[in-house]
Amino acid sequence: MHHHAASHDPVLVALSILIAALASYTALDLATRMRAASGRARRSWLVAAAIAMGGGIWSMHFVGMLAFSLPGIEISYDPFLTLLSLVIPIVVAAAAFAVVGRRPQALLASGFAMGLGISGMHYTGMAAMRMAALIQYDPRWVVLSILIAISASIVALWLAFRNTNAVQRLFAGLVMGLAISGMHYAAMEGVMFLPTSAMARPAGHLGVGQAPLAFLLAGITIMILSIGIAAAVYDRASAERAQREAAALRRSEERFRLLVEGIADHAIFMLDPDGRVGNWNLGARRLMGYGDDIVGTSYTIFHTEEDCAAGAPPRALVEAEREGKSAIEGWRVRKDRSRFWAEATIVAVRNDSGAIAGFAKIVRDVSERRRAQEALDRAREALMMSQKMETIGQLTGGVAHDFNNLLAAVLGSLELLKKRLPTDDPKILRLVENAMQGAVRGASLTQRMLAFARKQDLRPAVVDVRELVRGMASLLKFEAGIDVETRFPMHLPKVKVDANQLELAILNLAVNARDAMPDGGQITIAAREEQGEGGLSSSGYVALSVSDTGCGMSDEILKHAQEPFFTTKGVGKGTGLGLSMVHGLAEQSGGRLVLKSRPGEGTTADIWLPIAEETAVPDLRIAAPAAVARPSRQLSVLVVDDDLLVLENTAAMLEDLGHVVVEARSGDEALALLRRTRTVDLVVTDYAMPGMTGLQLANAIAAERPETVILLSTGYADLPSDTRSSLPRLAKPFDQAALAKAIEAAMGEEEPAGSVVAFRPKSA
Repeated sequence: MHHHAASHDPVLVALSILIAALASYTALDLATRMRAASGRARRSWLVAAAIAMGGGIWSMHFVGMLAFSLPGIEISYDPFLTLLSLVIPIVVAAAAFAVVGRRPQALLASGFAMGLGISGMHYTGMAAMRMAALIQYDPRWVVLSILIAISASIVALWLAFRNTNAVQRLFAGLVMGLAISGMHYAAMEGVMFLPTSAMARPAGHLGVGQAPLAFLLAGITIMILSIGIAAAVYDRASAERAQREAAALRRSEERFRLLVEGIADHAIFMLDPDGRVGNWNLGARRLMGYGDDIVGTSYTIFHTEEDCAAGAPPRALVEAEREGKSAIEGWRVRKDRSRFWAEATIVAVRNDSGAIAGFAKIVRDVSERRRAQEALDRAREALMMSQKMETIGQLTGGVAHDFNNLLAAVLGSLELLKKRLPTDDPKILRLVENAMQGAVRGASLTQRMLAFARKQDLRPAVVDVRELVRGMASLLKFEAGIDVETRFPMHLPKVKVDANQLELAILNLAVNARDAMPDGGQITIAAREEQGEGGLSSSGYVALSVSDTGCGMSDEILKHAQEPFFTTKGVGKGTGLGLSMVHGLAEQSGGRLVLKSRPGEGTTADIWLPIAEETAVPDLRIAAPAAVARPSRQLSVLVVDDDLLVLENTAAMLEDLGHVVVEARSGDEALALLRRTRTVDLVVTDYAMPGMTGLQLANAIAAERPETVILLSTGYADLPSDTRSSLPRLAKPFDQAALAKAIEAAMGEEEPAGSVVAFRPKSA
């Protein structure tokens, strides 16, 4: 019987085509999950896709066979061959998917093998038919069906490993379903059935009706494929959600990484619970100097040996674990072993269960802030010391001024007493001279005190350095163990400098040298002639040097030694002003201060002073009192001073000189006396008086009696700017000779206005 006499149930044919399309779509959908997975999940999806493809094709084939019927012939199916026909497509589909998944270039070979397997499935299913007819095949339709199966398999494998969306997979599934169905019905077109005599049914053969079996099989297949599609959809949704979360996490991590990497001035470390470096940012690389080789190393490598010996690193981790955070400042060490002052913070990082997962350590270089703070502290200390020294200076100046008045009274009284003593008793004369010498030493002391307080009139003059240092011999006597030696050439040029300030500078340098030799040593004061260099003029200089054999200074200390308020003597042992005062004196005098020192070899300070063009040298010593010449004419003198001792002493010296003296103890009293007395030739007035100063008195006298000569007696150098501040002055304390010379100069105008007649005591 020819197959054209056979018939197909249109419902079951449509159902078979639907199963083929649904199986193709499901297989393609499951294949996309296979590509997105790995390991066991990938193998699971591979099996699912193979079952969907092979099982769906088999189900389509079997439903299509159940749709086929021959009039008058009962058809049943052998269970074993039917089951074998199911296994064949599933196995070949799984093998093909696995091979192409690993080796995409094997697509054609795998598709060819899969097509042959599907064809084998069809003809195995045909062999499972049990009926009273013989089956013959048309070779042309057989070849065509095999080609359709191979082509459909190649396309299925190609689509399975391409990125397709749901619409593309749906369209491809429909096309492939039609192709696979076409393969089946093309093969059925080439089948011929030849009727035979009734055949006895084999014993134990199970026969199943066509229509019930077809619908049962279709229902099971559709349910299984639906489950596969649902699983793929759920997995895809989960994967997409995971991808979105992973993408968000990556973006967050990327932003965090960019943020952390962008912080170049902070070193950020991630430490494991044991304190080993797990990761760090670019700022840590720049700050610490290490590379990736530091990963896995204990973070104690960044600490100093002292901190490690004291157990500071593990203690910081324990504190961070207990308190949640540990913040300290201290020294840290770079890879090149250089140190910097760091602000370090360690924060404990915990997981969801609260256990320590590690630590985040943030380190910032605050060396500049520390230096600024130290500089601020030094400035505050310097300001406090400066204020202290200013207070001491004011106190010293006030004490020296009052002491000057006392010395003036003592010195003047002793001088007058010496004149009136009998000359036949040398012992009495010697005692008076000793008293006068003591007063002279006191005068020298007050001059230095006023110089320190900057209230002494200090003016540059031609100075013989050798004689000046010799005159300071008594001031340069230190404790036992310190030897002071002077070395001067025979012919040393004279210099132009303020003698008092130079004495103070030498004394400062000598005291510094003494302090640098706590165990004793030698101080050498010497001088030599030098030529200008290093920016100095080409004229000659005298380099006065003070050297010691003390501990010396390092290069760093030497660099700051001349800065104001810099000292290494400790709190309360030095002001830091000595070298800066010496430096200022040298600079203002047209020279410079040169310091040379090495640790353990001592220090040498050279004061370069310009050689004086003049040859006159001021007498720095007071000679033995000489007879004071009597004035050429008698004067009527008004003496004004608020100190009764100074007033009486000055009046006594003037009377001894032959002048007529009128005394006043204040400016108001002096003006009242002037208005009653018409014969006053000279007014000798103190400057510092309560109520009315000497300059104010001078202005009042000039307004009423402009012809009256005024001589200002004061121990201060800096007087307020005033029209009368250029008056002739007599420096306190003074003796009778200085008083006579000042009067002679004021009355005879032998010296320019504003000149000072000073009493220069001999340095004992």
